[in-house]
Amino acid sequence: MSTVPPVLLFDGDCAFCTTCINWARRHIRRLDATVPYQHADLASLGVSAHECERALQWVGADGTVLSAHLAIAQTMTDAGKGWAVIGRALRLPGMRQLSGVVYRWISRNRHRLPGGTPACSLDGHRSPDAR
Repeated sequence: MSTVPPVLLFDGDCAFCTTCINWARRHIRRLDATVPYQHADLASLGVSAHECERALQWVGADGTVLSAHLAIAQTMTDAGKGWAVIGRALRLPGMRQLSGVVYRWISRNRHRLPGGTPACSLDGHRSPDAR
């Protein structure tokens, strides 16, 4: 079991992902730790680089791992207050599926979005459902 506080692992090589994390750091007071997966001890967290390349990974203090839109929902829930309402809403039937669709669309198009760069596009080594 992990004894570290919850952590959200993101792709530190992706400008879009980094821009989003920096926005969250400025606007969410009780944000879980956010770490580029490239700088994390993945083995001790119980996740692989391949999993981190495919999607955001949230690792709870108890070792629970959530990916993609569910990682975002848990991070928001942990933030408390209004953020927690949004995080819980993202898990409701219908919203859970919709947030998954939105997450996958953003993932495939992140190099075209504000803050994104050509380096953010998915290459042949990454799944088209990445992030």
